[in-house]
Amino acid sequence: MKASSLSGAGGKHDTLNVLWEDTERVFCKLWRDDAEGDRHAFTPVLTGAEHPTLESINRLTREYELKDYLDGAWALRPVEIVRERGRTMLIVEYTAGEPLDRLIQEPMEIGRFLRLAVALAAALSRLHGRGLIHKDIKPANVLADAATGQVWLTGFGTASRLRASANRPNLPSSLRERLPIWRPSKRDE
Repeated sequence: MKASSLSGAGGKHDTLNVLWEDTERVFCKLWRDDAEGDRHAFTPVLTGAEHPTLESINRLTREYELKDYLDGAWALRPVEIVRERGRTMLIVEYTAGEPLDRLIQEPMEIGRFLRLAVALAAALSRLHGRGLIHKDIKPANVLADAATGQVWLTGFGTASRLRASANRPNLPSSLRERLPIWRPSKRDE
């Protein structure tokens, strides 16, 4: 995909560089000569009609809505959603890493694999600890810095928040009676 097709005619102070893309979105580095400086953004992949689908824009919007639940230590945290020159872009905090699907194309040294696997499990644990379910975990939605072993999750366009009642197990009464540690609340009875 050409950068010019993403940014329209382009401002004289703006430069856009496509870092990678998958089937749903493009990740770009935006350079500006103003006070904002370098920024990174996701933008939906354009369809044959020169416009992204409404669903792809809604996914970026949903990802932005979850920004307060995401932590930059384990997620590519959205900063803002902007519409410029007819394009919707999700600006995110980004310092390093590349999609995991690029890293797993070649055999990986076992130590590096284990460091990334542990980091991914920790990121998912933190996500679930915030009451979120991702719903689209795949290598393209995991950024990894192979040198440091750091992992960040992205692609929260279909993620959802858990309801408080969903955190408690809903066990059948026959099983509850057999579990000595189960202490049903009035709500569970």
